[in-house]
Amino acid sequence: MKSSPRQPGFAAHATVQIEPQYRTKIKTYITEQKIRPVQTREKIVVGATLPSDVQLEAVPADWGPSLTKYRFVYSGNRVMLVDPGSRTVVQEID
Repeated sequence: MKSSPRQPGFAAHATVQIEPQYRTKIKTYITEQKIRPVQTREKIVVGATLPSDVQLEAVPADWGPSLTKYRFVYSGNRVMLVDPGSRTVVQEID
């Protein structure tokens, strides 16, 4: 038998596909809910692991079914999707 070609951690770095209509909903949500940006010492970037003191917000269901397993942070006018298990930033929503 051949071993599986999957490698540990690969899925954490896969790009999350976000449909254009959901991008609009996300931007509207941030504005309407007056989401406060988080302040961190270092810039939050894709692939970074967030410190435990950074509060992760739940992703609303209307952002799309593929995103509800993630959490998000809003920082520097950017919404970042975060894998809640590893606290790794997986996608920046522009």
